[in-house]
Amino acid sequence: MKTKHIKTYSTALIVAAAMVLGVAGLALAADTAAKPDWFFNDLVDIAFVKQHVQVPMDENITLIDSRPKRAKYDLGHIPMAISIPDMEFDENAGKLPKNKDNLLIFYCEGPECKLSHNSAKKAVKLGYKNVKVYADGFPGWMKESGHYPSVSGEYVKKQIDSGTDMLLMDSRPKRTKFDKGHIPGAVSIPDSEFEQMTGQLPQDKNKLLIFYCEGYQCKLSHKSAQRAIALGFTNVKVYSAGYPEWIEKFGVAGTGETKKTATKLKSGKEEGSIDIADFEKIMKENPESLFLVDVRDADEFAKGSLKTAVNIPVDQLKKRIAELPTDKPVVFICGTGARSGESFYMVQDLRPEMKSVYYVEAGMTFKKDGSFEIAKPK
Repeated sequence: MKTKHIKTYSTALIVAAAMVLGVAGLALAADTAAKPDWFFNDLVDIAFVKQHVQVPMDENITLIDSRPKRAKYDLGHIPMAISIPDMEFDENAGKLPKNKDNLLIFYCEGPECKLSHNSAKKAVKLGYKNVKVYADGFPGWMKESGHYPSVSGEYVKKQIDSGTDMLLMDSRPKRTKFDKGHIPGAVSIPDSEFEQMTGQLPQDKNKLLIFYCEGYQCKLSHKSAQRAIALGFTNVKVYSAGYPEWIEKFGVAGTGETKKTATKLKSGKEEGSIDIADFEKIMKENPESLFLVDVRDADEFAKGSLKTAVNIPVDQLKKRIAELPTDKPVVFICGTGARSGESFYMVQDLRPEMKSVYYVEAGMTFKKDGSFEIAKPK
């Protein structure tokens, strides 16, 4: 009987061991299955990336976006990352650091994306010794609460050129930086004065906000972006390369004063009004040269307005006055000239530095197709 018990016990141990080994084998198989054979061998998680994404970046660390530049990187990337698309790796290998011991972190569009893994292997072949891949990539980064994307100068310019409804904010000090030169259409909300100037942010928390400052060495735009997110804004981006790159690429800068433009506005009889004939001519020949603000209520605006007009109801103008640009003339419109006139005087009180501001002193009828009629005052 004793021998039988020993055999039974031994058999149980063997079965138990086999089960443990079987579970371990299944776990190993599952882990192997979870990592395709094309994966790079050294993966890192978001905590590792967050630890190394700093403003400014450590000179010994390079974060690389392996996705296509125009289709992906320009529209949004992990802050401080540089663009080296995998399909253009060889042509752009010169962007990698000379020191082969530097840390390189590649990422792309998530676990299903091969680009970062391919690029990492290419970097190893070039002799780089400290290469990692953040497999969760940009989608994984953006899932983290409080995170925001950086965008390229090309993206910012496209939004400006297309008249996107957004607020472009210069986070640098006003007198020493903004007044001496800034991206056209930007408003000055210095990070050091952000808390005092929150009233100038839009009421719509979904509105596109883009912050910039003095380039990759500057923290101000990133700090302001984080403050905006804390206030509940959901569409916040940072142009990390900022003003220095803008000047290098596009060579166009605004100043604290309104720039002289090809459009010379003729004043009307009333203070602040624009000559009606001149206004009608500009609307036919060059409407984009004006920043038109329809100050009627949103329901009125929805029934019809000028095609190039933005809607800032007069009772919201005080809070949104920072949205008015300094690089082109601002013209207020409404249905009678009453609310537009009130808006003109509000600007005189709150932003006296703006010199090219007008309103239409006349009755205006707007149609859904963007056309309009003016009943000139008698």
